[in-house]
Amino acid sequence: MCTGACSKFIAVPLYVLAAVSVICNIMLFFPDFDTKFAADDREGQDRITQEVKYMGGLIGGGIMILIPAIHIHLTSTKNCCANRCGMFLSIGFAAAGVVGAVYSLSVASLGLSNGPLCLWDNANSTIPKWGTPFANSDSGYLSDKEMWKWCKLPENVVEFNVGLFATLLVAACLELVLCVIQMVNGLFGCICGTCSGKEVRQEQTQGFSVVEIN
Repeated sequence: MCTGACSKFIAVPLYVLAAVSVICNIMLFFPDFDTKFAADDREGQDRITQEVKYMGGLIGGGIMILIPAIHIHLTSTKNCCANRCGMFLSIGFAAAGVVGAVYSLSVASLGLSNGPLCLWDNANSTIPKWGTPFANSDSGYLSDKEMWKWCKLPENVVEFNVGLFATLLVAACLELVLCVIQMVNGLFGCICGTCSGKEVRQEQTQGFSVVEIN
């Protein structure tokens, strides 16, 4: 497979993963699919999980992946960045994608580790209050679903956050792998060109034929 075709193979999944990251991050602002908590948070009351506000999925896994994906895709099209210079630039864009993926991965990991912000109580704290009850649990709440009942509002917020942050985590890991592969692919493309030697010879042969006919 030539490096140009490999770039296309990498770019298309990056588009999908960037879209998934953006959608997940936006959904996290509306726990239980309710806008009330986002509105209350905007008025100064802490109602949205802090890691959601870092916008790892929107900025890191979204925008910082989408821009490199566009350039990487262009390197796979004939006569449009499909040259050594384009492949060299794709290394830099892919590196920016790596940074974005790492940021999204870090935020998602932190979100899973600390758990959601919610109105909670338990046997040791019978007065309901807003906070992050799982922040000091060393992520033990992930395997203990009985602890999820501590959160009263928003309803099902633990399942909601775990599902979306886990999706962001997986998407970020895949983005990271694809961007690293593109850095290697870009290096080969920069050194060897975007097409295999056979393809280059075919293009040269076709060029000579045109000249002879003329």
